[in-house]
Amino acid sequence: MRKLYFVFVSAALFFTVALLILKLSTSSQWRRGAAERSWVSGNHESLFSSRQRELVDQIEERVEEIIRYQEPVRQPLPKGQPVGFSDSYRARESSFGRSHTAVDVFSVLWEKTRRAAGNLIRGTVGCSDFRNITGIEFLGSGYTKTVLRGNLQDGTAIALKAVNSQGDEVMRCIRRYGQARDCYRLAAYKIIKEITLLQKLRHPNIIQLYGQCYYGSLEDGPVITAVMELGTPVEMIQLLQTPWEERFRICLSLVKLLHYLAHSPFGSVLLLDFQPRQFVIVDGELKVTDLDDVSTEELSCKTDSDCVLEFPTRNFNLQCSAEGKCQRINEKRNLYNAFRYFFTYLLPYSAPSALRPLLYEIMNATGDLRYGINKTLETFEEVLHLYKSGLYRINHSQSWLEDYKIFEGFRIQENTDYKCWPSYNHQGCLLSVYNREEAAAICHSQQQCQSFIITHQTTWSGRYLVSFRSSTDLILDINSTVYMKSSSLKAPMWKNQDHKSSSS
Repeated sequence: MRKLYFVFVSAALFFTVALLILKLSTSSQWRRGAAERSWVSGNHESLFSSRQRELVDQIEERVEEIIRYQEPVRQPLPKGQPVGFSDSYRARESSFGRSHTAVDVFSVLWEKTRRAAGNLIRGTVGCSDFRNITGIEFLGSGYTKTVLRGNLQDGTAIALKAVNSQGDEVMRCIRRYGQARDCYRLAAYKIIKEITLLQKLRHPNIIQLYGQCYYGSLEDGPVITAVMELGTPVEMIQLLQTPWEERFRICLSLVKLLHYLAHSPFGSVLLLDFQPRQFVIVDGELKVTDLDDVSTEELSCKTDSDCVLEFPTRNFNLQCSAEGKCQRINEKRNLYNAFRYFFTYLLPYSAPSALRPLLYEIMNATGDLRYGINKTLETFEEVLHLYKSGLYRINHSQSWLEDYKIFEGFRIQENTDYKCWPSYNHQGCLLSVYNREEAAAICHSQQQCQSFIITHQTTWSGRYLVSFRSSTDLILDINSTVYMKSSSLKAPMWKNQDHKSSSS
């Protein structure tokens, strides 16, 4: 019989999570049990068939990764020698014989990884905190993982990641090897790898690890649940409808992330599955949320012809270094993926006209891989400086503010007003500006605009949010100031009202 995998300190959470994941089940317990029995009762030769050795090799490879990531700088071992467990494997094979070696190898690997992970995966949230997690909901499942959401005792929203027992990785493994428990374990090592990396790779644009629950044994099966920061999935269609400043922030976040990955403690880190779905947005910042599919190995080569960077629409030829590695291939692959998945759609459209030449230079240089990540980040920061400082408006000599009357202590009557795109408020026209001169210029350029109010809100870059209005109906508000076109003034509008007005 299949044993329950999800055993937490809190019985309530245990059953909640277990039931949610078991709902995905499409195979019977009898079939899973049969697969287990066929493995245990098979003859000695079947235990060490090529396929079963292949499964052991895959598990060994994942364990090697986890142990390697404990210490970013290690002396390389002789080629072909597994990290940390090859001697144990040989000893058990010789002393117990071939019929027991597979199970014993798994035991060695599991305990070795558990000890290694136990030294690494520490966080503020552990198994004892799971009893206080509330609002468990199913978010989705993928190739390896099931993702739930919940709330910590203090109300913090979290994501819970665990092995998807009915995911493609586990089910394909079972169909090939007939070993349900060890196929599940193979997937569990992938989550341990991600937790380990999240402990080592700390950056504002990498999802934050709050903690983990690590429970299970060789006999019961591993239960690994990662507790992470909750973000909003990236939806390109929605991002295209946001103001340029927010889209630029997304691209800048990505560039900062890729700069960190190019210079990480492990060397250059490659995001193997570089897709928008691997990212989330947290408080306006883009963060990578999946680190189980990354590589820290640069492609080996003998000549430059071995270093071809291939994409669906074009290829790039890179150089082979004296060390036998394709130079900066991980960095360049990440950067070109950023160009084709993010920059192309989010960067240039509706940007301030004075910044567009610089933005198109970024597009062309990254699209041709003429810029590395260092130069790309430098150019992005130059754009940000020009935008935040207002220097991009240096050629705007015309002052439109003198055409406006200023009414302190008033605001515009709240009613349905005109809409503009892209606006921070989809029910009106709310845009960011550097100063009131820019606000006056924007109002002048919009035929419907008759007045504007500089709100008390600012954007992430420190710019002011301004509400542009077609209405000219004033009402008293000591905390507000209205800027109104002189041509819009109507004498009865403020007649017999106590007001203060001045011209610019």
